[in-house]
Amino acid sequence: MLELRPNCECCDTDLPPESANAMICTFECTFCKACVEGVLKGVCPNCGGNFSERPIRPAAHLKKHPASTTRVVNPKGCVE
Repeated sequence: MLELRPNCECCDTDLPPESANAMICTFECTFCKACVEGVLKGVCPNCGGNFSERPIRPAAHLKKHPASTTRVVNPKGCVE
């Protein structure tokens, strides 16, 4: 089950479970589209993989399987 992390690891932008702006790699590293397309140029800085849009979990299922509230962010941000 996906964690649905709550933020971009680069810029710390909020990415709620219903966000169409969230992108993930196969290890579930989570970034916003702006960072993926800009700074990261489509390559995950953690694993070197590519990104896909994060699926949106239907609201009815969030009660039983809530999104993560643990924020993961690189304190140095992502460097171009």
